Amino acid sequence: MLVVTCLGQFMVLLDNTIVGAALPDMQHRLDAGLTGLQWIVDAYVLLVAMLLLSGGVFADRFGRKRVYLSGVAVFTAASVLCSVAPSVGWLVAGRVLQGVGAAALSPASLALLVAAYPAPQERVRAIGLWAGLSGIGLAAGPVAGGVLAQAFGWPAIFLVNVPIGVVLLVVGRRVLKESRNPDARALDIPGTILSVLGVGTLAYALIEGGSRGWTSPVILGGFAVAAVLLAVFVAVERRHPAPMLPLGLFRRRLFTVSNSAMVVVGFALMGSSFFFSQFFVYVQGSSILRAGLQTLPATLAMVVVSPFAGRLAAAYGYRSVVTGGLALAGLGLLALGGVHADTGYANVWWRLTVVGVGFALTMSPLTGAAIQAVDPQEGGLASGISSTTRQIGAVLGVAVLGAVVRARQSGGASFETGLDNAFAVAGAVTLAAAVCTGLWLAGSRPTSAPPPAPQQRPDLRARRTP
Repeated sequence: MLVVTCLGQFMVLLDNTIVGAALPDMQHRLDAGLTGLQWIVDAYVLLVAMLLLSGGVFADRFGRKRVYLSGVAVFTAASVLCSVAPSVGWLVAGRVLQGVGAAALSPASLALLVAAYPAPQERVRAIGLWAGLSGIGLAAGPVAGGVLAQAFGWPAIFLVNVPIGVVLLVVGRRVLKESRNPDARALDIPGTILSVLGVGTLAYALIEGGSRGWTSPVILGGFAVAAVLLAVFVAVERRHPAPMLPLGLFRRRLFTVSNSAMVVVGFALMGSSFFFSQFFVYVQGSSILRAGLQTLPATLAMVVVSPFAGRLAAAYGYRSVVTGGLALAGLGLLALGGVHADTGYANVWWRLTVVGVGFALTMSPLTGAAIQAVDPQEGGLASGISSTTRQIGAVLGVAVLGAVVRARQSGGASFETGLDNAFAVAGAVTLAAAVCTGLWLAGSRPTSAPPPAPQQRPDLRARRTP
């Protein structure tokens, strides 16, 4: 039971980082431009961001085992589709389906785990193992992606999901026990559809603006449609009896500031890491395998430091730890903006490490702050919203920083110069967020330890109904 649920989350988190290592090979074999690479990443992240909260509600209402296995099946089938994709368009379609599967299986995996271990002490140990295995998935991604892409080509990074998915489906049907929450919230179908369309249209305008022109009718129309859709989403959420995003929560400063900072974390972390392997391959001339290994310090730093972030927040307060982490990450990103083709790796790896340590110090405490800002019965929803805001930031980070690179190249600058500017923008935004959290994030200490790892945080409503 424990292994099955943890392995599902491991597969989802592995997919988050394994793709980045294979982007250069995808660009070469699929003749993809920067815009295509952005869609390959953002198509997955967007669907996870917009469906994560709904996935938790589905699991509670219709059965956690059923939703978990359905998510595994969709994710596995989508991985096969990705591996045989003949073009960028087909690969993006497969990534969309992967996002749907991940948004179902990720919250359901933790809900199953929590329901199976009602005793608080056992539950904490089980969640710790779940988070730890997720961290291993994150850390293994760059290396596994580099090895597989170098040896077999980029399709192999998706095929690795297939045997895992098949094992989960066969074993899961036998060992998992069904559970539901009879008091689960009603589904917010209009809110879910509007959020996907609104953020998706905004991402489209940001990604395509670099190639089509920022003043083209299609791009200007895209921004206008996105604004209308998001405005309608806000109006619908205000009137819905059980909204997917209760806007009233944002009247609480701690909740608003922590989630705003989480958007920045997703923006800067995902937006910058999108370019890590491309920097080593296209600027410094590394092989795909070597580039995967060279990006590892950032991920390893996050995995190692993250378990201590909650303890530091308990000792020194949210404001001190989060502000320090954001400042550290921002400085690390600015330092990456000064790396060039002739910079030795001895002068690069520590910059990646500083970035990883900085972001590791922010994510768990920010989620803990969001949870503390709400009533105890809303803790699971707050955790899910925190995950969603980080994923939205990730979508915008890949889109905006990609637009920065493309704009510099359109002006005659080199790809290296574009990357330097993108890292500088990410660093400046992160430092600005550090100033804001230093001024406005409540300095109170958590009443209980925040979630143990900076992984994709699913909806934890099931904790209340073991």
